[in-house]
Amino acid sequence: MVNIVIESIAVLTAILYLVLAAKEDVRCWYAALISSCLYIYIMFQAGLYMESLLQVFYVLMAVYGWLHWKNIINGKHTLRIKSWNNLNHIYAVISVIILAILSGIVLEKYTQAALPFIDAFTTWGAIVTTYMVAKKILENWIYWFVIDSISIYLYTSRGLYLTAFLFVIYLVIIVFGYRSWKRTLNQTDG
Repeated sequence: MVNIVIESIAVLTAILYLVLAAKEDVRCWYAALISSCLYIYIMFQAGLYMESLLQVFYVLMAVYGWLHWKNIINGKHTLRIKSWNNLNHIYAVISVIILAILSGIVLEKYTQAALPFIDAFTTWGAIVTTYMVAKKILENWIYWFVIDSISIYLYTSRGLYLTAFLFVIYLVIIVFGYRSWKRTLNQTDG
C-alpha cells in the first residue's frame, strides 16, 4: 500500500504544476520535478512499471522544460504557443499506438505488470504530450484530456484513489489551460 502522505504531496504538487503550466509560468517545472520524483516510488509500489518509468522521463522533462521555457536552450527567442499540422498529429498518434502495443506485449510476457496495455498506452501518450508541453504545442491539452481520462480508470483499478481524483481535477484544469493557450495563440496570430 502506498503511503497516503507521499501520495498527497505528489497530488498537490501535480495540481500546482498543471495550474502554473496553464498560466505559462516557468515555475510549473519545479512542481513537476517534485511530483514526478514522488510518483516514481508510488507507481512502482502500485505495480505500474511503465508509469514508474514515465516519472523518470518526467523528471528529465522538468529540467528540459525549465531550460526551454527560460530560453536557455533556444537562445534569446521567446518560446511562443504554436499549433501542429495534421501530419504531426498523425505521426504522434500512430507512434503512441505502435509503442503501446509493443510495450504492452513485453510487459504482459515478461512482468507481472498490472494492465500492461493501458499502462503502456498512457505512458507513451504522456511522453509525446509532455514533449508537446515543453514545446508549447496547443493541442497538448487535447492529448492530455484523452490520456488523463483513461488514467482515471488505471489508477482506480490499482487503488490509487487520490491520484485518480487528481486526474479528475486535471480534466477540469485542462479545459481552462486549453482556452488560455488558445486565447494567447489567437492574440499572437491576430
